[in-house]
Amino acid sequence: MLIDSHAHLDSPRYTDDRAEMLKRARQAGVGAVLAIGIGEGPAEMHQALEICREFNGQPEMPRLFASAGIYPHTTPDADAAALEKLDRLLSEPEVVACGEIGFDYYHEGADRITQRRGLIAQLEIAATRKRPILIHCRDREGVNEAWDDLFDVLGQHWRATGLGGVMHCFGAGREQARQSVELGFLVSFAGNLTYPKAQPLRDVAAKLPLDSLLVETDAPWLAPAPNRGKRNEPAWVTETARTLAGLKNLGYEELAAATTRNFERMFPNAIGTGRA
Repeated sequence: MLIDSHAHLDSPRYTDDRAEMLKRARQAGVGAVLAIGIGEGPAEMHQALEICREFNGQPEMPRLFASAGIYPHTTPDADAAALEKLDRLLSEPEVVACGEIGFDYYHEGADRITQRRGLIAQLEIAATRKRPILIHCRDREGVNEAWDDLFDVLGQHWRATGLGGVMHCFGAGREQARQSVELGFLVSFAGNLTYPKAQPLRDVAAKLPLDSLLVETDAPWLAPAPNRGKRNEPAWVTETARTLAGLKNLGYEELAAATTRNFERMFPNAIGTGRA
């Protein structure tokens, strides 16, 4: 079985066929999906948990878990009420992670000071609730300012927790990958790993230890090469896994088993997710 470690199941793009989409994932061999709870802002970050509760236990479905967090662009809305809501959500057993949170200097949807404050506030809550974090980090082209700032914050406010997390949809270089693993993070690759121009990213993935890897879709975005341009869905995480298996000179099933073990090690509340 395989785990999709990052999918936005609450996207409106699934409104008309969410159940059928999840069944396709299970048919493709996806045993579990981590549903990302950021919505369009804090007012919607509970939606991933609601989807988990709606579909868990239904036949022919993958097991669903949720996260909750305030995305970098919406950190201006990270007021006391939003942070209290995040704390409540992270207390729920199905909510196994805080995220996706981090820095985005590519779009600059919020100023950098606000992003930093929002990230640190969420790290404090996640540490109290003992939840690993899911990091979004996107820089401007050709610079590493967001990554440098991220590692600075994690070094000061997260390393000592020992909780680690996931570098979601990794797209940086070998040095950023090395620092991520050194901090106790797993490195997760999405459909862009399969794109023809992504050879530098494939070179990074090939060099990482097997016990540091995850795969994801980031659905509904970043559909892998065979379906590029279409609405992505968890069933297609298999394409990324096949690409990653080839880079590691492994069989598909061996790669699937390894990434499942990695996921379960990082998220102990999700033990057994990929074996149903």
